[in-house]
Amino acid sequence: MTGYRIPFTRVCVTGHEIEYLRQVIDDSHLAGDGAFAQRCHAWLESKIGCSRALLVHSATAALEMAAMLSDAGPGDEVIMPSFTFVSTANAFVLRGATPVFVDIAAPSMNIDPERVAAAVTKRTRAIVPVHYAGVGCDMEAILNIAGQAGLIVIEDAAQALLSTDRGRMLGSVGAMAALSFHETKNVTAGEGGALLINDPALIERAEVIREKGTDRSRFFRGQVDKYTWVEPGSSYLPSELMAAFLFAQLERAEEINDRRAAVWRAYDRELGPLEHAGRLVRQTNPGNAHMYFILLPSLAERTGLIEQLKQRGVSAAFHYVPLHSSPAGQRYGRAAGPLPVTEDISQRLLRLPLWPDMGGPEIEAVVSAIYDSLGERRPNGPATPIGV
Repeated sequence: MTGYRIPFTRVCVTGHEIEYLRQVIDDSHLAGDGAFAQRCHAWLESKIGCSRALLVHSATAALEMAAMLSDAGPGDEVIMPSFTFVSTANAFVLRGATPVFVDIAAPSMNIDPERVAAAVTKRTRAIVPVHYAGVGCDMEAILNIAGQAGLIVIEDAAQALLSTDRGRMLGSVGAMAALSFHETKNVTAGEGGALLINDPALIERAEVIREKGTDRSRFFRGQVDKYTWVEPGSSYLPSELMAAFLFAQLERAEEINDRRAAVWRAYDRELGPLEHAGRLVRQTNPGNAHMYFILLPSLAERTGLIEQLKQRGVSAAFHYVPLHSSPAGQRYGRAAGPLPVTEDISQRLLRLPLWPDMGGPEIEAVVSAIYDSLGERRPNGPATPIGV
């Protein structure tokens, strides 16, 4: 984001990060699963309502662990949207399973349950709904499909911390879920993630996989007199430094989301006239205000707007290139029928800058740049304060 007057994102520092990092250094415990990691686990379990939360070094790691716990392997198929980050598919390709890409539905941009149902075969092992922009998928429909076919549901909730679906926290619905604490997410540790486990039968094995395939966690709890290699695993623990930074963020997570939501509402209010004029389509559901996106009429218009915003010092970004059209997607996966919504949305969606401390002048600069770039007159004058 270097060089932009209005960057795409900016990390929100809550005030306790340095204090907590200093505590870790003073305690001389920098390795994983220290006191701050345990606090993060307890916070996630309490707020989200999962049976067990385990910090890992990325949402990618959480998805890889989930793939191992699902026992997906060669000959198995895993249904997922094509409109997602590569980690969703990579986790299962690494186990030898085949990603089966299905279409999304507008306006949610989430996996279409009807397409999911049509894609189920005797080889299907799991369904991986992705809660795009922190907006919940239709989990009731997906759970019904999974229940009828005896499939495991793994939520890719990387963008969805503290988002809900019909009163239930996302991440607490499927057998497992993955969270991200990457720099671009609402709550961050630079990198980092968490595996959320809702099926208690998976907890002990998840601890083993996370600890390089050993029962080290049981040893530290005094349940065995020594730890040893139990099954294949890897090193998924993040450092205590990351956990300390993350806990400072989690303590203020609701406030961070509320401040992001105020920015989301300001964009929505100010860009309404452009939608009424037919120049763009606004995001309809804020979710946890992870992002604010607009849809332009065509790829050419999106490309032109990105360039115009860049010239005004505003960083705006498109999003996923559909996985089914990628070289690896075609090599390791397959599309379950046509994906017209995915292909259309991927060419027209544009994400605007958004961070918790974004103020009125910065929002005004982005909005004015959009109106000017599209050659439209502002009907209401400068943007109103974000809290109004």
